Amino acid sequence: MQVTDLFVSAPGKAILHGEHAVVHGKVALAVSLNLRTYLRLKATTTGKVCINLPNIDTFYSWDLSELEQLISYSGGKKEEGKLLDAELVGRLRDFIGVTNGNLDTCSMASLSFLYIYISLFRSSELPSLEVTVWSELPTGAGLGSSAAYSVCLAAALLCASGAIPTPLKEWDHTARWCQEDLELINSWAFQGEMIIHGNPSGVDNAVGTWGGMLRFLAGKIIPLSRVPLLRILLTNTKVPRSTKVLVARVKDKINKFPSIMAPVLDSVDAISCTCEKVLSEMTCEPITGEHYNTLEELIDINQHHLNVMGVGHPALDTLCQVTLARGLHSKLTGAGGGGCGITLLRPETDSTVVQTTVQDLRDLGFDCWETSIGGPGVQQHSPVSVKEEILEVLNRY
Repeated sequence: MQVTDLFVSAPGKAILHGEHAVVHGKVALAVSLNLRTYLRLKATTTGKVCINLPNIDTFYSWDLSELEQLISYSGGKKEEGKLLDAELVGRLRDFIGVTNGNLDTCSMASLSFLYIYISLFRSSELPSLEVTVWSELPTGAGLGSSAAYSVCLAAALLCASGAIPTPLKEWDHTARWCQEDLELINSWAFQGEMIIHGNPSGVDNAVGTWGGMLRFLAGKIIPLSRVPLLRILLTNTKVPRSTKVLVARVKDKINKFPSIMAPVLDSVDAISCTCEKVLSEMTCEPITGEHYNTLEELIDINQHHLNVMGVGHPALDTLCQVTLARGLHSKLTGAGGGGCGITLLRPETDSTVVQTTVQDLRDLGFDCWETSIGGPGVQQHSPVSVKEEILEVLNRY
């Protein structure tokens, strides 16, 4: 194995503008969320491969001799291809005792780990190692937690197999890979996402890999070179929803009222493009209050559009009302119908305003964090650059 001890992290994601409209050929802007998933990979001499996922109270350990029996050498080493090795996936499903189509979170996490691990080491001897993952992201909230996990797995296991180098120099605290290596990480992370979600768009793993902001249009994902780091509140209403049901609801409305809904979708497209232009301006000229005024207005307009599309929810209306009472502007992010919302914070927003708003939202039973959007994608860490409380968890196993 090429590394003996490695720390990596990847960010979650939020949709800034364009949710639902993107399904109908309009621009969406996805941004990295500075709530991250952290992974530690350690070489061991136990003759086992272990994965520890304390967030979901899941701990697996397999003998290497058992895993070696699963490998089919007929195809040689599988390179980064976009298609899953269906035969290996089938064997792994049988191996972990899952034969139906509905995998629970624990099974999906172990399946994607074993798939990437075996795929990358299949033409050499399987190494004995232990992987521990800890995430600041809630699962199942539409914030890209599974993609951040897949990106971390891909980066760590590609380094361990020698397919990409570790970018961290001894004097660095954090380091990122070159473009070519990031593309390889992204392609393996996408395979992990295919195992977990079946038919993912590729947006979540791309945000986890590159960070910053991505423009998504008609299946094409373009990372934007520079975006400002924006402070936000992220609120999880904890109202469960089905993305599939909400997407179908929007489609039904478009079919029923095409002449009414087409301009709404065009308007959302224009919001995404205007927001992209404003954020681009903010990276190359002094940031003014006018920039923030425009961003706030776009948030308000888009939230109304999403209500028109039928993906709002009383809990999201409450979020918007509570924050607006303190001069802050919010919109849903993701599928809607509950789920999460984002609230823009200006640089001059007083900390007491932020604290009281967070408390107000928590008093309503919501989860709420202050964080930022637009931060870096997957990166390698020295131990000193990992938050103390996260390092403690990663070192515990």
